[in-house]
Amino acid sequence: MTTTRRAILPKLTAGHDADDGEPTTTAKRFRFPSAFTVLFGVTIAVWLLAFVVPTGAYQTDADSGRPIPGSYEATDSAFSFGDRLMELFMAPINGLYGVINADGYIGPYESGELYGAAGVFLFVLAIGIFITMAMKTGAIDNGVARVAQRMSTRGALLIAVLMVLFSIGGTTEGMAEETLGFYALLIPLMLALGYDRMVAAATILVGAGIGVLASTVNPFATGVGSGAADISIGDGIGFRLLMYVVLVPVGVWWVLRYARKVKADPTTSLVGQMEGDAELKAHGVREVARLTGREKSVLAIVAATFAFMIYAIVPWAQVIQGPDAASYGWQLDWYFPELAALFLLMALVVGLVGGLGEKGIANSVVKGAADFIGVGLIIVLARGVTVIMNNSEITGTILHSMENIVGDTNSGVFGVLMFLINLPLAFLVPSTSGHGALAMPILAPLADFAGVSRAMVVTAFQSASGIVNLITPTSAVVMGGLALARVRYDQYLRFVLPLVGILLVLCAAFICVGAAVS
Repeated sequence: MTTTRRAILPKLTAGHDADDGEPTTTAKRFRFPSAFTVLFGVTIAVWLLAFVVPTGAYQTDADSGRPIPGSYEATDSAFSFGDRLMELFMAPINGLYGVINADGYIGPYESGELYGAAGVFLFVLAIGIFITMAMKTGAIDNGVARVAQRMSTRGALLIAVLMVLFSIGGTTEGMAEETLGFYALLIPLMLALGYDRMVAAATILVGAGIGVLASTVNPFATGVGSGAADISIGDGIGFRLLMYVVLVPVGVWWVLRYARKVKADPTTSLVGQMEGDAELKAHGVREVARLTGREKSVLAIVAATFAFMIYAIVPWAQVIQGPDAASYGWQLDWYFPELAALFLLMALVVGLVGGLGEKGIANSVVKGAADFIGVGLIIVLARGVTVIMNNSEITGTILHSMENIVGDTNSGVFGVLMFLINLPLAFLVPSTSGHGALAMPILAPLADFAGVSRAMVVTAFQSASGIVNLITPTSAVVMGGLALARVRYDQYLRFVLPLVGILLVLCAAFICVGAAVS
């Protein structure tokens, strides 16, 4: 299968521009800055803002450490200009392993609790190694190919099953760039079944995208957001699962609606017939070797690892008996350190069972860490911004100004406001992890003032981020996928924007109700 996919891939993209399928030109186009550049700008802006924003602080609850509503008091800052320069200089370091002392100051040499994102950073690397190891065995690619081959005569069912599989990847491990490898498989298959390239692209983009939007335990959205909000990744999992169960069928319905229309009347296709499509159709439905025992074992291990992670992080007693209940004896209450250890261990197990050998395992560990270190660094930079705000004592002032706005706001309205606020933030900070690490330390405490669960703020953030990342031209997943499918961006927008509108309404309604009853 791999040889065939490699042979077909050049036919999908050769000689065409990433956006529109036309011959490549040398004209320069504006490109939105990367997440690193955006966060660098935010860091400088926040540092400058600290010179003009009045300082202040809240009293904190002795047990939870959370700010007490109505306790804000103005303070005097003793920082000199040199001290402020040092804060800017040390921001990335404090973002990784800064320690917060009893007075609330964060620095690398303080005594107290870890404030930096070292735990999240290592967790991201660990799950990156695990995913890379699983992909290296070929079990995931071959598993999807086998499903596609067995259902090749039942087009509608095939689309639905594949979208559910991609959505499971999205909701559990934030499946994004990993989907790019499936275009060479699905495009010929969909063409052979009488559909068009848009159906192939939408099966992947919408399937995985809605899964990420309705993340249940996705470490790069729910995990990072929950960590920054100082709650367990399992908090609110039942509500997020309900969103997933409702929203995924909506996405499947939308894609099937278009697919059936194109199959019945090919002239309704938004992309039309392209040169080379006839040849690709001949490759579409072909025999795929049965899964080997190793591949089946790897798939079982991957599924079992994510299932165990869910079991380990869910606060079962608190979900069943209430937030103040004591944990059951069998309840693990794991957090990022234990989860990082779990994925590192299971990555080695996957490599051994998958037959990668010592060299293959070692190379996959290095490659997995390298592929995901960018995400980890973005989280660290974003946490560094919050350290500047904390040490400059402007976090309390910003929270106080927002408290005055949301203090008398209805809980449902508050939830919708959190959702709407995160929409432009998701565009400005295209990295979901960076967005969560940057926004949650500010927005999550507002939930305490409004009497809403912090988990609802995390849900609002990841829903907004997921919707924006379905359409944003700054996403390598969207633009790269469209390039592989040779679907122009404007054609994709015509297809997906009505669905985005439906998702906006449904997400706002979910969050409104969830915040009201939380």
